[in-house]
Amino acid sequence: MRLTLKPLPLPAQYFAALCLALCLVAGARAQASDTPAATLIPAITPTDRLSVDWWAARHKAILADLPKHSDAQLLLVGDSITSNYDKADPPNQDFQPIWQQYYAPRKALNLGFSGDTTANVLWRLDHGELNGLHPKLAVVLIGTNNTALGQTADDTELGIDAVVRDIEHRLPETKILLLGILPSKLPSREQNFDVNAYLGAHYAGGEDPMVSYIDISVVFYSHGELDPNLFYDSALTPPKQSTSPKATYPNTRGQRLMASAIEPAVARLMGDTPVKPLETPAPTVAKR
Repeated sequence: MRLTLKPLPLPAQYFAALCLALCLVAGARAQASDTPAATLIPAITPTDRLSVDWWAARHKAILADLPKHSDAQLLLVGDSITSNYDKADPPNQDFQPIWQQYYAPRKALNLGFSGDTTANVLWRLDHGELNGLHPKLAVVLIGTNNTALGQTADDTELGIDAVVRDIEHRLPETKILLLGILPSKLPSREQNFDVNAYLGAHYAGGEDPMVSYIDISVVFYSHGELDPNLFYDSALTPPKQSTSPKATYPNTRGQRLMASAIEPAVARLMGDTPVKPLETPAPTVAKR
């Protein structure tokens, strides 16, 4: 019989101790691999990007608008794949209709920043982006920029763990839906597979009653192969590609399939009625 313990609000000292513990874990992993501990710490060290004008402006705007969102019931936390919901550029980046269909009725707040790593998310959370909020659910999709920048799978796992624990600390009554890193044709795809395997092993079993995990990578595969037609990289001007189309950023259809795939879990965790999807992905098996 599993004993379920309801999380309680914890003092600030607990979070400081948690950060120290994560650093010690990083050091232990580094020592085991004869790698300096400092090379593993960045993913869990809150880091700003205030030198980037649009990033600083977005953070400032979110803080200024928080009072208007005090009744937010759903948070989406992540990087460009999340922040893209602000775009309405047909045909390849027409994401606002998806937001309006699935998330606006739930009083959702977009906390996605293009290019962010786990370290940047930790800084933003530490600098007020959750202040005064009491949502039912936070959907978290982060980590692809960690591996894309050369951080190891272990590094990225520590960072994602830290983001989850930070949200749990600041919003103890909020459920978390953690998503696996989306597939891509980046050189870091193998690390992403490893990260998702770790996340599945640590969060999919229900050990933490406030965190659920799903890997929706299969949505982006057709006949077992990654479908580049579900990504908008090749449609950019100039294209972000060399000899073959890359697949990193879901296009309008890819983003819609992603929203449809997580919708049953979102509705269940929020206790509301699922939104009827406009398109349901066909079941398939993803290849590494």
